[in-house]
Amino acid sequence: MARQRYGRAQRRNAGFSGPAIIYALCLGLLVGGYGPVWMERGAWPPLEMPRQSAPADTLSAEFGFCHSGGGVNCVVDGDTFWFSGEKYRIADIDTPETHGPRCAAEGALGARATERLQALMNEGAFSLESGDRDTDRYGRALRVVTRGGESIGGMLVAEGLAREWDGARRSWC
Repeated sequence: MARQRYGRAQRRNAGFSGPAIIYALCLGLLVGGYGPVWMERGAWPPLEMPRQSAPADTLSAEFGFCHSGGGVNCVVDGDTFWFSGEKYRIADIDTPETHGPRCAAEGALGARATERLQALMNEGAFSLESGDRDTDRYGRALRVVTRGGESIGGMLVAEGLAREWDGARRSWC
């Protein structure tokens, strides 16, 4: 409390206490560090994290069939196609062989996968996304084909015309 000195009452400084100064300092650091980010987003405090959007699908062509040799825009089999003069292998799937199938069932399923891939490629714009490797041992560009962020190879898997690529070829017979 107040003590008297020379006959007058003395007051203590009416400042902040130690813990109040520490709390104010921490709040200042928090607002100073995150405030500009929150203000930039238009939310104080931030209400939700921004969502990542799928890349815009900007590629398209009219695909036919090309069962041998080179091509421009054509489907070779259920997981291989030519686009703008370059040969692509869909990186996230494996489909039955159509050129030299090991049994009649593989050949029939491979033909269905080939026809379905052609239909899917002709349904609209798509994107080609790189994966772990750029090319396979045959020199084909390895890409995941997507439309609206969804894998076209995944569509073939869901329809029973392909299986997810696990790094090894397995028999379809």
